Order: sequence, then C-alpha cells, then structure tokens
Amino acid sequence: MATSGKSGDWCPDWATHPGEHLEELLRTRRWTDEGLARTTGLPLDLIRGVIAGTRPVTPEMAQRLERVLDLKASVWINLQANWDAAQRRTEKTAAA
Repeated sequence: MATSGKSGDWCPDWATHPGEHLEELLRTRRWTDEGLARTTGLPLDLIRGVIAGTRPVTPEMAQRLERVLDLKASVWINLQANWDAAQRRTEKTAAA
C-alpha cells in the first residue's frame, strides 16, 4: 500500500535496500562480490555488508560503483535515501 505525501507525491510504504539491487546486478552479470571488491578497491566486508543489508551505500561507494557498473551514483544514493526514509517511517510507526 502507498500513501500520498503532503506535496501529493506518491510515497510507497516499502523500500528495498540497495544491497538487493547490487546482488541482483552481480548475479545477472555473473560477477562475484570478491571481483567487485577488487575492481572498485572497496573492502570485501563492505561489499558483503551492503549486499546483506547491514551497511549503507555511501556517496564514495556510489561513485566507485558508477565507474565499474555503469549505473549512476545518484541511483545508488537515491536507493539508500529511500531505504533510510522507509526505516525512519517504520520506527516512527512502531513508536506510536
């Protein structure tokens, strides 16, 4: 179910962690997390944490992913922002 925000924009009440998208992208390209870590120069534990949904995509990581995966950094940043907003809404609802 989705709601309408104050500005009338569509506001879904769900989001997926960017790691889910990263995992799918790696799977479709038949890449490994180890290979992505080597290619981007990012630590393997960071890549695995993002895929597991326990670590965020940072702006620096988004830029490195853009260079390697040819998917704009803004996409990764927006996915993370949407995830963070959904988590805050969930926490606010649980506290009410």
